[in-house]
Amino acid sequence: MELTVTENLEQELRVEIAGEDHTFMNVLKGALLETEGVAAATYDVNPEQSGGQTEPILTVKTEDGVDPIDALQSAAQRVQEKTDAFRTAFEQAA
Repeated sequence: MELTVTENLEQELRVEIAGEDHTFMNVLKGALLETEGVAAATYDVNPEQSGGQTEPILTVKTEDGVDPIDALQSAAQRVQEKTDAFRTAFEQAA
């Protein structure tokens, strides 16, 4: 996975996430929307200005005083924790 920050403002962050598809992007977006201080989270895989298919571009908008990079880091940590918990439960069930 390769990340490229395309815009980093006080309350908005845009990150291109190479090699991912809707499956991962929806999970990450969902985790962001559950993160305190996140006002909006979305992604686009075909922005009009690109002229065609691109890698997914994640957009995170936060409330005053919340750093969007910190919010993304928190959401990604929760995704990892949920994935680890699922893996453990699956291995115990198998």
